[in-house]
Amino acid sequence: MEPTIFHTQESAEYCTPERCHIIEVMNQPGIDFSIARARVEPGVSTVLHSLHETNEAYYILSGQGLVRCGDQKEIIVKPTDIVLYKPGVPQSITNTGDEDLIFLCVCVPRFREEVYINLEGH
Repeated sequence: MEPTIFHTQESAEYCTPERCHIIEVMNQPGIDFSIARARVEPGVSTVLHSLHETNEAYYILSGQGLVRCGDQKEIIVKPTDIVLYKPGVPQSITNTGDEDLIFLCVCVPRFREEVYINLEGH
């Protein structure tokens, strides 16, 4: 059986209301997980949010930041760190460096717009 190859296009990056830039690396119906590449500019914090019934892991590729997970104190992250968010847990990430913070977001089951819950202002 031949493998399925997905080609990522840097030009496919788009800015989200969450205050980060996303490339949907792979998010296909019928596949149980999704992968996106996120880019957060220096000094920017993403919107506090949670994902309904969806696990999410961040794999930090470059840059540095602080992650917020529920009521815990913020934790410093750097390249090769992995952050796991359980379903429904409030989360955000802040770029504390002077270069872009870039990380992969892996969601299980795959990310869908309807699982995203914006928690800012609540």
